[in-house]
Amino acid sequence: MKLMTFSTQGGQRLGAIAPDGGIVDLAMRSDNPALVSMQALIEAGDEGLTLTRSLAAGAVETLDPGSLTWLAPLPFPVQMRDFLVFEEHMRMAGWRGAQLRALWGAPPAPPEPMPIPPIWYEQPIYYKCNRFAVSAGGRISWPTVSSIIDYELELACVIGRGGRDIPANRAGEHIFGFTIFNDLTARDLQFREMQAPLGPAKGKDFDGANILGPFIVTRDELGDEPDLTMRAFINGELWSEGRSGTMYHSWGKVIEYLSAGETLHPGEVLGSGTVGTGCGLELGRLLMHGDEVRLEIDGIGSVSSVIDAPHVTERILL
Repeated sequence: MKLMTFSTQGGQRLGAIAPDGGIVDLAMRSDNPALVSMQALIEAGDEGLTLTRSLAAGAVETLDPGSLTWLAPLPFPVQMRDFLVFEEHMRMAGWRGAQLRALWGAPPAPPEPMPIPPIWYEQPIYYKCNRFAVSAGGRISWPTVSSIIDYELELACVIGRGGRDIPANRAGEHIFGFTIFNDLTARDLQFREMQAPLGPAKGKDFDGANILGPFIVTRDELGDEPDLTMRAFINGELWSEGRSGTMYHSWGKVIEYLSAGETLHPGEVLGSGTVGTGCGLELGRLLMHGDEVRLEIDGIGSVSSVIDAPHVTERILL
């Protein structure tokens, strides 16, 4: 089942895709409190999903998707964390980052990618995102203090059932569904602050930077460990392509590690980190003003944004 959030003059509404491809306004079909918002539906568990499926399947009048103002499917996650689980990205991004820093006068980058630290293979690595910076894409006003613009092509997992000390082989029972995540990044701010070393922080914390959408597709449709084709198009040109099934650390391992001694809550969003070749940094070319970024993941859909950065009129090539 594909679920989304849209806005009306009356506020935010929860929607589902009907068999005819239209959008069902779920709260118009039932006054059940589980249908008030995506967060309420997640917290309602299986009972809420059963009701939603029934309402979507039986809808005779639906809304035209093109007539709606789409929001991020979960506009205010209770928590967001982003992992780094793709080996190719881990290998290439650090090396390309060194090449980028060399443009600012740092020591020259080595002739080939550096070895990955052993700790990366031993446990999932993550940072906490700014949950208030979530958007559905659209026009993104880039911070004027940054001139190095990048996208990151990611799959995100939404926690459905809370828990603590969850074993990897039971982790699927705690997954609500999956969505697309574009983790927009100001590379100059990121590399500057992480010299401390701590972060990332401002390099990823600006309005609209955490793009989610267009749908949350429920676990029953995609499975616990989906292997999906992921693509990024810049101005209609294919830049990035990879598969979510190449994750070194599985979702089961991620959830097991994260929940060790710590309670997870319904509505938390976990990013996979960037798929291999899934950002401009890895490819040696960054974004500029006016670029349209469209991320697609098979089985989920696509989410687009346009970079509004009139102070960045040239594309950086490494």
